Amino acid sequence: MKRILAGVALIGTAVSAQAADLATKAPYYKAPIVQVYDWTGFYIGVNAGAGLGRDRAIQNLLPGATTTTYLQSLGALGGGQIGYNYQTNSVFGPLVIGLEGDFQGADLSDNRTTLFGPVNYSQKLDWFATARGRVGIARGPVLNYFTGGFAVGDVRTTVTEGGFTAFDSGKRTLTGWTIGSGVEAALGGNWTGKIEYLYLDLGNKTDSFAFLGPQTLQTNVRENIFRVGLNYRIGGNSVYVPAPAANWTGFYLGGNFGSATARDRTTATVFGVTEQFNLAPDGFAGGGQIGYNWQASNWVYGLEADFQGSTQRDNDTAVLLGAVAYDAKLPWFGTVRGRLGYSVGSTLFYGTGGYAYGKVETTIASPLGSEKLSKTASGWTAGAGIETPFTLLGLVGPNWTSKTEYLYVDLGSTDSNFAVGVNTTKVTEHIFRTGINYHFNTPVVAKY
Repeated sequence: MKRILAGVALIGTAVSAQAADLATKAPYYKAPIVQVYDWTGFYIGVNAGAGLGRDRAIQNLLPGATTTTYLQSLGALGGGQIGYNYQTNSVFGPLVIGLEGDFQGADLSDNRTTLFGPVNYSQKLDWFATARGRVGIARGPVLNYFTGGFAVGDVRTTVTEGGFTAFDSGKRTLTGWTIGSGVEAALGGNWTGKIEYLYLDLGNKTDSFAFLGPQTLQTNVRENIFRVGLNYRIGGNSVYVPAPAANWTGFYLGGNFGSATARDRTTATVFGVTEQFNLAPDGFAGGGQIGYNWQASNWVYGLEADFQGSTQRDNDTAVLLGAVAYDAKLPWFGTVRGRLGYSVGSTLFYGTGGYAYGKVETTIASPLGSEKLSKTASGWTAGAGIETPFTLLGLVGPNWTSKTEYLYVDLGSTDSNFAVGVNTTKVTEHIFRTGINYHFNTPVVAKY
């Protein structure tokens, strides 16, 4: 449910940001559009990205002994998409509705989780596909959209105990639904580029098997997909010729909101037994950013710092036959990053990376009591995004922009001693967020 709300929040911000067709008011930086852009028509394209699973597994190993952990498949994906858009006018401005289908090859797997010594879990997603509706608000050559529909994928889950296969689901095709949001912008000619987030829910499974006694395994399949794409429009009513690059030079200040999922690989030695598993804090993140841009022709480079509050939490994980329970949180984090981008008209495509830091909190409850571990960790971050003009029903001026970006954050490893053992956790984060910025420079067309 949190992912649905996050997707709606992201696209709600983007839609409101693009909700007016201001024919009488100059857009950000007054970058002229050579022709009226119309999104109507067929398109075909390719995409590539990464996927992160958050698949909860609950196993009854013995009567009264239940373990709960997250299988977090991670890896690359790529494929193609085909779709059709139809643009029409609405009270909110140019409305674009459409249909899109895609097929993805994937290598998303997790075979690291090993509990109580001999019990190992393996899960893999080989491919998935979606058939989705899209609806968004266009501002000339920039489309902010919401998407959702049907999803299908091939998933295999295996459990080995003492080196022997206790359960193997085989390759089975699961169906479910997907929801997400994105930003697509013209690159010139019939080409467009996009950045997109999708949340896939491929349902729940309960399997019973007998291996040294009756056992049950409950699993769900939840995937977070982050990807970039390139589309070629077939026909269409207009061809966009990029205007001169906007002037991005100067200070800016803004806020952001989005969702975040951690993949915290943990090794714990408890009562002399070593176990490997994932902690998966998941939730919302929001905060503010400040930065400065320089510009050379279409190239834009700068520095940005942000600070985020976070609701991320995992209080489900229970290991050592359920005797040791974890409650993991990341209450806040921040970054200081460089940005390098290329401006196509008034749209900025950029990459970003730099320093990251955050508060890592873990409470471990065992038969000997509860103990809280807390540390401010540091590491690095990298990501990419799109920044475009921002309008809010004509109520804000031309110095505002909106951005949609993905960040990967690595806060390194944390070693801790607690009452019944030793714990090592490597903290990594996947963040997808939308923000708005106010630029303190004068909105003029760059001249060179």
